[in-house]
Amino acid sequence: MKSTGDAWGTTGVRWLKFNFVGGLGIGVQLLVLAVLKSGLHLGYLIATALAVEAAVVHNFVWHERFTWADREAASRLARFLKFNLTTGMFSILGNLLLMKLLVGVASLNYLVANIITIAACSLVNFVVSDSFVFAVGSEVCRWPRISGTPPDRDT
Repeated sequence: MKSTGDAWGTTGVRWLKFNFVGGLGIGVQLLVLAVLKSGLHLGYLIATALAVEAAVVHNFVWHERFTWADREAASRLARFLKFNLTTGMFSILGNLLLMKLLVGVASLNYLVANIITIAACSLVNFVVSDSFVFAVGSEVCRWPRISGTPPDRDT
């Protein structure tokens, strides 16, 4: 059994990994947002929703392979759906609501406003991901680990 200190240490490392992946996801989101808004001239709200979804897919793949690589899933598709319907939906709705307030009401630049909305959604997404999406459970199917070799299993 792990001590409380070990559990907090594991959570701390996982939080750092989560933020590293999230940082990459921010880059994906901002790039897609800029291309859709400035390049393709979509409205800022539809561009935001599509950019968030691009980041959600990116982040899921990296969280599955890196942040929570030690937690296998019986079905990657089921886990992806859980991720998209929880953190993904929260991110999209949170981003749209905050973007409407920050850009539409407060007249902030859309990229600055988007960075603020990403930060606001981050903590909730970590808690939901750790306790629900990537929770320890049925463990059968997994991506190859990036952080090392898989643990030994008795079969």
